[in-house]
Amino acid sequence: MPTDPQVQGILDYLAASGRGGTTALDPGQSRAGYLAMAAMTAHPEVRPAIGDRTVPGPAGDLAARVYRPDGEGPFPVVLYLHGGGWVLGGIATADGICQQLAVGVPAVVVSLEYRLAPEDPFPAAVDDAEAALRWVADHAADLGGDPDRLAVAGDSAGANLAAVVARRARDAGGPPVAFQLLLCPVTDATCSQPSYAENGEGYMLTAGLMRWMIDNYLDGADPADPDVSPLLAHDLAGLPPTLVVTAEYDPLRDEGEAYAARLRGAGVEAVAVRYDGMIHAFLDMTAVVDAARPALEETIGALRDALATSTG
Repeated sequence: MPTDPQVQGILDYLAASGRGGTTALDPGQSRAGYLAMAAMTAHPEVRPAIGDRTVPGPAGDLAARVYRPDGEGPFPVVLYLHGGGWVLGGIATADGICQQLAVGVPAVVVSLEYRLAPEDPFPAAVDDAEAALRWVADHAADLGGDPDRLAVAGDSAGANLAAVVARRARDAGGPPVAFQLLLCPVTDATCSQPSYAENGEGYMLTAGLMRWMIDNYLDGADPADPDVSPLLAHDLAGLPPTLVVTAEYDPLRDEGEAYAARLRGAGVEAVAVRYDGMIHAFLDMTAVVDAARPALEETIGALRDALATSTG
């Protein structure tokens, strides 16, 4: 189907303003633009209880934001990892979706501000996310959560980190992860999937921009490393049930769907849901794209159902 009319309006605006996927900006300029875009398109605020804190990381304390719904717990717990190609973003750009998850599931959501490239290239973000997962599991009860209903979630590069730390947790024998929610994930940093050619220009996230972010993140590391490209990991058996959300006009579409297929082939309960007419990160655009709202509600409902009966 064609792009959603409201999505097309965003694309037209970006093209007219010269911000449609350029790689010419330095990371600092790009971060400012990314934050501005998030503020324009993010979800309406629903206001769970919010508190900022720090959690210990391998190179020092990391900023985090904790969202707690109304009511009596213990609630499921979600570690949320923001998108932005490992170069952009933070807890501020993920604020809207984390509020929605906290209220809609309901769940305690911990959003992590992991270290960014190029200042801190791979594996800094992975190591931070892994440390945060252990901390969240250890402190779930203190946060009003149930450590037996612990999920990892993220969008784009954050979904990449979620997939990687879920596999690392499996290999380490814990903490037990009950569910993975992967929104438009990066799973193959070799950039070799067909949707790179099909959707690599004109849909906000371009193939060139994606390669620029990967180059900044890797700083010479191997893009086929399973901790960079979870699709290329040898063994995916024993991973938690997974929902992968993809968009029709996203260069990352095929690698997300391929990851779900590989999980199913390894005996993991995994579902991939593609939303036609949408672009990368569309679930962060509910303020300006009407069709993104029911998609977000469906996604939240799937997470709610998965964590309602999970025992980790």
